Amino acid sequence: MLGYYFNLALRSFRRDKALTALMVLAIALGIGACMTTLTVFHVLSGDPIPTKSDRLFYVQLDAAEMNDYTPGEEPDEQLTRYDSETLLREKRGLRQAMMTGGSVSITPESEGLPPFLSDARYTSADFFPMFEVPMLYGNGWSAAQDEQHARVAVISRELNERVFGGGNSVGKQLRLDQTDFTVVGVVDEWRPTPRFYDMNSDRYGELENVFLPFTTSRDLDMGRNGSMNCWGDTQGDATGPNAPCSWIQYWVELESAGKAGEFRDYLVNYSDQQRAAGRFKRPTNVRLRNVMELLDYARVVPNDVVMQLWLGFGFLLVCLVNTIGLLLAKFLRRGSEIGVRRALGASRGAIFTQCLVEAGTVGLAGGILGLGLSLLGLWGVRQQPASYAELAHLDLGMLLLTFVLAVVASILAGLLPAWRAMQVTPAIQLKSQ
Repeated sequence: MLGYYFNLALRSFRRDKALTALMVLAIALGIGACMTTLTVFHVLSGDPIPTKSDRLFYVQLDAAEMNDYTPGEEPDEQLTRYDSETLLREKRGLRQAMMTGGSVSITPESEGLPPFLSDARYTSADFFPMFEVPMLYGNGWSAAQDEQHARVAVISRELNERVFGGGNSVGKQLRLDQTDFTVVGVVDEWRPTPRFYDMNSDRYGELENVFLPFTTSRDLDMGRNGSMNCWGDTQGDATGPNAPCSWIQYWVELESAGKAGEFRDYLVNYSDQQRAAGRFKRPTNVRLRNVMELLDYARVVPNDVVMQLWLGFGFLLVCLVNTIGLLLAKFLRRGSEIGVRRALGASRGAIFTQCLVEAGTVGLAGGILGLGLSLLGLWGVRQQPASYAELAHLDLGMLLLTFVLAVVASILAGLLPAWRAMQVTPAIQLKSQ
């Protein structure tokens, strides 16, 4: 039966080629604009580590002075070095990691490769298993090597190809800031989107090329980057163990999401102890957010992307309104044909179904053309200078959604015209003929 209605739809399209082309184009433009913006939003707002995002928590403590204090305000987004190292030693979570960004000078041993600067991350041993970092060769360093301030490094696949030709470089020496480090691991392709583990740097940037023990980076006074907030006398060293400055990100992995309350109580007790010792001045104010809660708090999706999403849906709505008008004109112009079919025994339901099949067929054709427009739109997005632009791509799920949205939108647009068409009175149409 559906094939019968489909054949009728094709015959109708051949009779009204121009009108059919206008409807297909209207649906395609709306779908193309909507799916382009929806795809970008989907890529930027997804869960970057779905296997454990509910068990990874970002820690915030309020260690600042009373100056400019506002009750109920958010604590600083980063921790002091003292608090980070204390929490790390006490090991109240399944895993924990402290970290900050940096920059190092790399001097390759190969002739013809000049020294160059590269982004680095100074962190602790649990970083790699906690964030499920895939390893191409070797592994991360151990907690014992953290304590020993070992000269070890984990490098990215890109850096490994550039300096060592892409082979297994575990055990080889890499000169960083005029100091030799032993490569213990090479990270495989890994680019969490967004780069949730450090929201103070480029949220959609590429992976750092070098990972070093935090303790070693401080021994060698390696250059760091990222935000820093100081509220007291640093005695000339803002990164010192006791400096009153917040500049370190701290993450903890718990055995289950249900352990969050217990860990939050531990942070409250820790803050109370520090205030009793005279370090913390402000009332206890802690935050413990899992990955998705942190992304929501940080409003990780750029405002321009959110605005483009709403504009895309608005444009689709305008296209649907135009399609409704075109379908009304098409169906009501065939009033005499519909009247004859009704007089020959066709039910109102049959007329309604035929009109919806025609609308759905228009949507299917519009979806195919809209897919091409979506790919063209995403290509345009990828040419933009924004760091997130190169991440825009249409995966299988979004491809299927394109067709589903196109067909559903066209059927919705055809509801009113189909209802009006089935109201045609056979007697009046036959009398006019």
